[in-house]
Amino acid sequence: MSLVFVISPPRAGSTLLQRMMGAHAEVFTHPEPHLISPIAHLGVYDNVDKAPYDHINAAEATKAFIQELPGGEQDYLDALRAYTDTLYGRMLSTSESSYFLDKTPANALVLPFLQRLYPDAKYVVLTRHPLAVFSSYANSFFDGDWHGAHAFNPILERYVPAMAAFLRERPVPLLHVAYEDVVTEPAPQLERIFAFLGLENDPDAVEYGKAAPAKSGMGDPITVDREDRPVADKIDKWAAELAHDSDKRALAEQMIARIDPANLEAWQWPLDALWAPIEMAGGAPAPKPARNSYTFQRRVMLALKKDIHSRPHGKIVKRVKYYCDVLLRD
Repeated sequence: MSLVFVISPPRAGSTLLQRMMGAHAEVFTHPEPHLISPIAHLGVYDNVDKAPYDHINAAEATKAFIQELPGGEQDYLDALRAYTDTLYGRMLSTSESSYFLDKTPANALVLPFLQRLYPDAKYVVLTRHPLAVFSSYANSFFDGDWHGAHAFNPILERYVPAMAAFLRERPVPLLHVAYEDVVTEPAPQLERIFAFLGLENDPDAVEYGKAAPAKSGMGDPITVDREDRPVADKIDKWAAELAHDSDKRALAEQMIARIDPANLEAWQWPLDALWAPIEMAGGAPAPKPARNSYTFQRRVMLALKKDIHSRPHGKIVKRVKYYCDVLLRD
């Protein structure tokens, strides 16, 4: 079994790239399995903030246990890899492909662990203009509310440094691909990727819509299903949005100021080029984000969650949770 990881933040075009790569006969994929992050936070490499058990003592006990293993840390990694290999392998066995592709965005936040777990896997690192990423995130899930999106998850401050370090250090076999190139020159970019994987080129993979329908996963957008191949007509939509909204522009400047310029350069968007698309944007303001099921669900959830502990429906939710816990208790 061979693995390829697409390393990308949310809303950088990873689903589009996944669909095109998955159109190749030798690449099988499944939407965002989220297998890696949980085992990266078992206390050895990182930990969770809260758990239904004493996770602090458990972490210390596990570390002590690992020290006594004949192979130490390598034995621990072998055990974790046996778990993920089994699941990846069983899923891959439902196809006749040689590669399994995992494009879970959260993998980008545990790269030091992932590269230890799978040093021989292939890594395709997908970047996009950072502010284009955040604009798409805010418009897709927060109805264009940049401040609400940033308060919920400051994705640029989290993903850019993590991925930039990976790109600079190159600890494993990796290929850096830019979203802007994928949508404007999809055929040569796919050819680069397939060559990196040691696969014969498949020019037809650009028209991913002709392949078997892909399953939707958590976080997957609906936009990619509207087209049969990459389109570049909205590549600078985010720039027009910022050019005509001083409040969003101010927040964008604050976010970028928190990111080391060296990290932006590693993403191939150095400061001297970062603002150019906004300065060049003209014409009418960008249209308001289209409403979709993701936007609606997010708005409803955020509205219900706000001050939930002091609002009447919060008491109802707690009471329902109590009865559910009683009914589901073993």
